Amino acid sequence: MIGYAFCGSFCTLSASLVELRKLIRAGEDVQPIVSDNVFSIDTRFYLAADFIREVEEICGRTVIHSIVDAEPLGPKTPLDLLIIAPCTGNTLAKMAHGITDTPVTMAAKAHLRTERPLLLALATNDALSANLSNLAILSMRKGVYFVPMHQDDPEKKPSSLVADFSLLGKALAAARQGKQLRPIFL
Repeated sequence: MIGYAFCGSFCTLSASLVELRKLIRAGEDVQPIVSDNVFSIDTRFYLAADFIREVEEICGRTVIHSIVDAEPLGPKTPLDLLIIAPCTGNTLAKMAHGITDTPVTMAAKAHLRTERPLLLALATNDALSANLSNLAILSMRKGVYFVPMHQDDPEKKPSSLVADFSLLGKALAAARQGKQLRPIFL
């Protein structure tokens, strides 16, 4: 089973859902996980309840949305691989520094205890500034892989990076082989 976690980069949720549907069509068994913000905040992109309902319908499973429910995803309920798509800069920073205070960071911590792959699809406006050191920390950690990414608007958001969600399937295949899909920066 694969874990598939969503963080609050709300403008990228629809691109992530496209890739989630592809995984399900390919026969993957997926356990969805959401951050507190995705579970509770209505935005111009999605109403929280509608998004949760759609994810649960796609996966055929109840969304994990609490720290308590995410904790067993390590040794008790091992996942073959955990995907965080989108992974916000906030979540990236917390994982880099061992902070476990959300369902997604708990799922990642519990999962990494099993030494199985973690695949991150980054989407943050500060990847090349405040979060650059966190990106470096996690890129050096064994078992952590990234979906290739690019600057989405180098002129207006010069520090922003966003994953090319269309490469998630290829990055997943590479991570399963213990490899980073390259190039990392497109």
